[in-house]
Amino acid sequence: MQLRRLGIHESVSAIFPPDELASELSALDAEVAVVGDDPDEFADCDAVVTFAHRDAYLDAVDWVHSVQAGYDRFPLEAFEARGVALTNSSGVHYDSVGETVAGYVLAFARRLHDAVDAQGRQEWDRPEWHEPFTVAGESICVVGLGALGRGIADRADGLGMDVTGVKRTPEDVPGVREVYPSDEYRTAIADAKFVALAVPLTDETEGMIGAAELDAMREDAYLLNVARGDVVDQSALVDALQSGDIAGAALDVFEAEPLPEDSPLWGMDEVIITPHMAGSTRDYHRNVAELVRTNVERIASDEEFRNRVV
Repeated sequence: MQLRRLGIHESVSAIFPPDELASELSALDAEVAVVGDDPDEFADCDAVVTFAHRDAYLDAVDWVHSVQAGYDRFPLEAFEARGVALTNSSGVHYDSVGETVAGYVLAFARRLHDAVDAQGRQEWDRPEWHEPFTVAGESICVVGLGALGRGIADRADGLGMDVTGVKRTPEDVPGVREVYPSDEYRTAIADAKFVALAVPLTDETEGMIGAAELDAMREDAYLLNVARGDVVDQSALVDALQSGDIAGAALDVFEAEPLPEDSPLWGMDEVIITPHMAGSTRDYHRNVAELVRTNVERIASDEEFRNRVV
C-alpha cells in the first residue's frame, strides 16, 4: 500500500485530543488530518487511527490502527474478507496498567481506600490492628501474560510478591515463578491472594470468571480486573462479594460502562472502582504516535506491520 493521507478519527477524543496526535505525526511525509463520521472526510485516506469502529472504513482505507490494545469491537472476519489491515496499540499500556494494578494491591494491603473514605467524612479512623499487611511474599496470579500482564507481573515482582501467571503458550516470563497453560487457569487462581485479569475479550475469555471460579478462590482473595468487563460474570461477582466468598475487588472495567448508578458495587466497602482509566497517561498519544510511525516506516520498507491483528 501507499500512504498519502492518514486520518485521525475524532473518536480518539475518548482518550486524548485528536489534535495532539495529529501534531505528534505532523512530520510524516503523508498528509495527516482529523476526520469525523462523514465518509467524505476519510474517502481520500489510505489509513485511519481510531478508537471506534466504523463500517465505512472497510470500503475506504487499507489500514486501520486502534488506539487501544483490545480489538473486540472490530469485526475481524470482515477486515480479513476485505483485505484491510488492522493493528492495535498493544504494549503502550505496559507501564500505566502495571502501575494501576500495583496501586490496587497497595491500597488494599495498606488500607488506603479506607483512609480516603475516612478523610471525606473528616474522621480519624485507623484500621484494626490485624487489617493492614505488607505485600512482600504475598501471592498474585496474573491471568494473561501479554503486554498488559507482563507490566503487572514486573511491578508485582518488584514489590517482592510471589508471582504466577496464565498464558496460552506456557513459557518462561521474567519475574513469574510459574506459568500455567490457559486451560489450567482455575487451578492457577485458586491459591492466590490477588488475581489480576489482563486477557483480551474473546469467545474463550468471555465469562471466564464466574460463580465456580469465584468460589474456588481464597476467601481472603482480591479480584483485580483491568481486562474487559465481560471477562467476569458481574452478577456472580456481586454475589461472591456479598456472601464473603472473596475479600474484595478492584474493577476498572464493567459489563456496562459507565457503571449504572444502581449497581450494588458502588456501595461495597471492599470494592475499588475506577472509570476505565487504568491505561490513562498524559503520554498516551505520544506512545500511539510512536507505533504509527513505526508502521509507516514498515509500509515504506514493505515490511510486516507491528501489532498486526488481521
